[in-house]
Amino acid sequence: MTNAVESGSEELEEPPFPPAVVSEMLKSFAKAVRAHQLYLPNNPMYSRALDSARESFVPLWQQTDNLEIEITETQFRWIGRPVLEEADRTTESLPWTFYKDGVRELKLQPGFENKDLAQLLDILQRVRKASADGDDLLTLLWECEFESLQYKYVELGGEGDGELEGMDSGEQRSHIVAPSSVEGGEAGLKSSVANMEDFDSTLYFLDDREIEYLQTEIKRDFSTDQRIPVLASLFDTFEQESDPTVREEICGILDYFLLILLSTTQYRTAAYLLRESGVAAERAVDILQQQRQRLSDLSELLSDPAALGQLLQALEDTPLRPPQLELNELFMQLKPRALESILGWIGRSNNSELRILLENAASRLAASHTAELVRLIGSDDDVVVHEAIRRASVLKSPAAVPALGRLLAAEEPELRLAAVTALTEIASPGAMQVLERAIADDDRDIRIASVRALGSRGSKPALPRIEASLKSPALRESNLTEKMAFFEAYGLLAGEAGVPLLDGLLHAKGFRAKKEDTELRACAAMALGKISSPQALESLQRAAGDKDVIVRNAVSRAIRGASA
Repeated sequence: MTNAVESGSEELEEPPFPPAVVSEMLKSFAKAVRAHQLYLPNNPMYSRALDSARESFVPLWQQTDNLEIEITETQFRWIGRPVLEEADRTTESLPWTFYKDGVRELKLQPGFENKDLAQLLDILQRVRKASADGDDLLTLLWECEFESLQYKYVELGGEGDGELEGMDSGEQRSHIVAPSSVEGGEAGLKSSVANMEDFDSTLYFLDDREIEYLQTEIKRDFSTDQRIPVLASLFDTFEQESDPTVREEICGILDYFLLILLSTTQYRTAAYLLRESGVAAERAVDILQQQRQRLSDLSELLSDPAALGQLLQALEDTPLRPPQLELNELFMQLKPRALESILGWIGRSNNSELRILLENAASRLAASHTAELVRLIGSDDDVVVHEAIRRASVLKSPAAVPALGRLLAAEEPELRLAAVTALTEIASPGAMQVLERAIADDDRDIRIASVRALGSRGSKPALPRIEASLKSPALRESNLTEKMAFFEAYGLLAGEAGVPLLDGLLHAKGFRAKKEDTELRACAAMALGKISSPQALESLQRAAGDKDVIVRNAVSRAIRGASA
């Protein structure tokens, strides 16, 4: 087997492993560079490209522990072989981006993909966007401290450049230098920042007080958020310029700027943009309907379930929270259709801080848009339904009573009980009328909750149903808690008119006084205590010496309660 292959006039060494491994890695790297240019860091396409680039290094490091890449105008080369080629000499060409600024060789070591890859992507992005007088690639590389990346370069712009360009790649390698080999180390590269020590003081040089003033003003200027003044200027221009072309361009800028603000957590500025967009849409003179709609759609964009869901997911997962005041300002701009997403997120969120903010936003939207709240009580999402019921309960909204009444026929006891609780809090005549139906519910807890609510709220129309329940065999077979709830509600609603029935039960004789009626007699005594009229107290006094200890204790408690 031969150890070399013929290529033109040069003999190339047999590679230690297939060049395709290096080529695939560089292709994935090039895709990550382009994704970094096209997408924001939180975009799934960018994350996918970055992960793919990192994964491409796994088979490479299984073959070697370092990789040296030579760079020409149009190629990345490895052991004399081209492993990536991009023929165009433009800013889109990855080899040309390195070559034009003097970088001629890269050396990668294991760990590069985890420690230095993202930093190199940022540098390449800055180079492509840099102006003519901005820092070049070599300067940006020099400013970074790479752990697993080394590079070599040629000095451009000095004497002998033409001679260097005429050399073949083998001769050029002898003129390529690494940053660490430059005399003076890092000082070998010129900085674009002026050094005050290079200038001599003169008669007219600034004194300390003036220098301090300039430094203070510079810091103040750079620390001031210029985004809101810029937006204010855009809105002023939109209102003053009636040219549709100008207004259309501003609408496009605002649309793009909103996405940038949301992705970079600038929520206060985003809230300002949404708020002023609505003002400008109403205040601008001779505005086209299409342009007014575009400004109005900005708030609708934030309230869209998909966009709002992404924002809430980011807030749920991110440990660093922006100030709550900023998020409150942003949530103030949400539209009614956002209520469903917010209610669903409240019920599922594990983030207590986020839930507080969402509770405030939900209360505001529900109070301002009752129709949307009522609609969500009938949602197919049980989490949304529970939160909508709770919101209706907090707001004590009579408009929600019909929707809550329909829930009393739901199969899930939890929903029926939640509806009963909300109707109790609303406590309107209509709510009490709906609650009467729950007296005969199949679930004991719902029956108890509804009858207690009717009694405590003084709902007289419910008295016939409650009285019928006292006489029914079903109540005799129920537990003591349910019996007490019905009897106490009867006492509160019936008043003096209920004494004969209760007295008859308390003083039952003969067959009616059988042992299993002890609980009913005790409950009748408690109901008489709720009435606490002279006739009711007289009935209780006659039973004070009853032979049954349970009845006797109940009578004693009823008398004390009536006397209190």
